[in-house]
Amino acid sequence: MPSKRANGQGSVYRRGPYWVAQITIGYNDKGQPRYKRKGGFRTKTEALEALPLIKEMQTRKPVPTVSYYYSAFCKGRGAGLSQDKRIAYRIAYNRMAPIHNTPISELGVPQLQELVNSTCSTYYPARDMRVLLNHLFRLAAADGNANPVLPSLIEIPRLSETQRDAFTKEEQMALWRSYEAGNGPAAIPLMMIYTGMMTGEMRRLTADMVHLEQQEIIGVGIKTGERRSKSVLIPDAIVPIFEDALTRTREGLLFPMDANEFYRVYYQALTDAGVTRHLTPYSCRHTTATALAVNAGVAPQTVQRIMRWSSTRMMDRYVHPDDSDAREALEHL
Repeated sequence: MPSKRANGQGSVYRRGPYWVAQITIGYNDKGQPRYKRKGGFRTKTEALEALPLIKEMQTRKPVPTVSYYYSAFCKGRGAGLSQDKRIAYRIAYNRMAPIHNTPISELGVPQLQELVNSTCSTYYPARDMRVLLNHLFRLAAADGNANPVLPSLIEIPRLSETQRDAFTKEEQMALWRSYEAGNGPAAIPLMMIYTGMMTGEMRRLTADMVHLEQQEIIGVGIKTGERRSKSVLIPDAIVPIFEDALTRTREGLLFPMDANEFYRVYYQALTDAGVTRHLTPYSCRHTTATALAVNAGVAPQTVQRIMRWSSTRMMDRYVHPDDSDAREALEHL
């Protein structure tokens, strides 16, 4: 039977050869008390003397700052994200340095908007920051420390078409000429353009996933159930590049490099090929979809299968025909 003290002061009881000190920290939904305990005391006096310290430690809760909730996010939902996405959110968090130690309950839309305006001038960095803030504010809202809708009110720069341009036919030919002249890294954008693979998929691509006899890649998909369940198709034109890559790497990763090195090699390959526009790895996937739907006139359902989309509505996001494409289509009426 616990030896009780005055209300709110806690109690002690014997368990085997030792004494245990406990305090009540709350009640569950059935009205039953929840306790904080510490055991291992050799005497009742030691256990009683420990009660104030246990109570103080319990009341000394961490300050719910932006940094506190970012740590919670990284250990929770963030831990299950792809490496590329974790890196993107880490960069976004670093941009939030001015508010790292600010209690999240003290932040409002004006402060958040000013932070985004002062650190991000283009769409994607601002988007990553807003999405990360959404995650953090939802966690804080669960504790009653924030309004979860505040980050959604942040205005971010518009996405310009130049930020998601596809490779032109001339730029693709430049990559081919560069590769055939001995620029091995040009294989990376060429593979991505001709298969529609994402950056994370290219970086995790292993030799045993590539089945050249069937001209498909199995098991490389990430993020969505559709991409994970569908194989990546390898067209005839790109088979020689896969053969070369497999000759150099018969097992393990085809491109064994960390994220920073991958991006460095990718952009250097474009520079060496004479591609002067800043075309991100994601532009490769846009190129695949645009080439299929506009240039080749492939049916939406077929494009959906090749791109491994869950719906043909994704074409609105990826495919970017211009006026000349529209005029050419009219000529076939």
